[in-house]
Amino acid sequence: MLRRYRIRHYNFKLAIMVILLAVIGIIAVGSAEPSLQKRQLAGFAFGVFLMIVISLFDYSVILKLYWVMYLLNLALLILVIFKGKEGNGAQRWVSIMGIQFQPSELAKILIILFFAQFIFLHKEKLNTFKYLSLSIILFAIPAVLVYKQPDLSTTIIICLIFCVILFTGGLSWKVIGGCFAIAIPAAVILFVLIMQPDQKIISDYQKNRIIAFLNKEEYSNAEGYQQEYSVMAIGSGQLSGKGYKNNQISSVKNADFIAEQQTDFIFAVIGEEFGFIGTCTVIILVLLISIECLLTARRAKDIAGTIIASGIGAMIGFQGFVNIGVVTYLLPNTGLPLPFVSYGLSSLVSSFIGIGFVLNVGLQCKEK
Repeated sequence: MLRRYRIRHYNFKLAIMVILLAVIGIIAVGSAEPSLQKRQLAGFAFGVFLMIVISLFDYSVILKLYWVMYLLNLALLILVIFKGKEGNGAQRWVSIMGIQFQPSELAKILIILFFAQFIFLHKEKLNTFKYLSLSIILFAIPAVLVYKQPDLSTTIIICLIFCVILFTGGLSWKVIGGCFAIAIPAAVILFVLIMQPDQKIISDYQKNRIIAFLNKEEYSNAEGYQQEYSVMAIGSGQLSGKGYKNNQISSVKNADFIAEQQTDFIFAVIGEEFGFIGTCTVIILVLLISIECLLTARRAKDIAGTIIASGIGAMIGFQGFVNIGVVTYLLPNTGLPLPFVSYGLSSLVSSFIGIGFVLNVGLQCKEK
């Protein structure tokens, strides 16, 4: 499984950007909730260790266990349904051997790895009805299990990742055009149905978040208050922020106006304490990491490597865009963490695992 690699092929630039973004997260979590900083630091150390180890293992060998990964993914997601721990109205966590984690975070990585090998083996048949239908079915099973937790936001992210996987895997433009022709009107119809008073498609709290977003002024002191205060916090930081762990009475963070500010709304903490400079630094790092993954995908030795790198890049890019969009009130509240920044060891470690695979794809890239 271990191979001899040339050190000059190691993507230190990507590794440094990821570590830098995670360090910003540790600093921000330490301000938002000081008691959790040591745990975030421990998750960071473990994540970096896994990233380095995985980056040195030949992904082509690991992908041979793709069915094991798929079944493991299903087993963990099913375990959540029967023995999951509930929090904030959702059942998303399980505890194994005293370790509590969120299987849906790992599911993103396992789905990418599974389809990387599946499409690699059946690339020539991907555009046939049989294999395209089979791919959709194999994806739909874990996607539905994630949705049932309920975790609509993560379900949307893995659906977007799946679209990127199929596109990079060689899906025909004719099929893509047909999908758009069906998906766009279907999405409009779905939205209309969701907005009906007695709908059962999504939970009431999810519907309320959409309504609050569409009627910001009316719900500014109800469902939309967190986003209102997060925008206020970012704006109050101005250019350089109010300072790290400041004790200003006017601080939104210090007044605890934002619940769970160490997780979904960590970007607001960064905006208030480090200002426009801090928020731009985070946005640029997320963007550069995603782009670097896509550049690695272009140079991959095979289609499996291309899917891995592009899938991880899409995951970080989409999730970063949605999280920042929520905090700045450009999107409805979803509950997605900011990759490498938000508190949450499942998300942090899973993201490092994904980058580890991208680094290994880079080590085996075709010579320019």
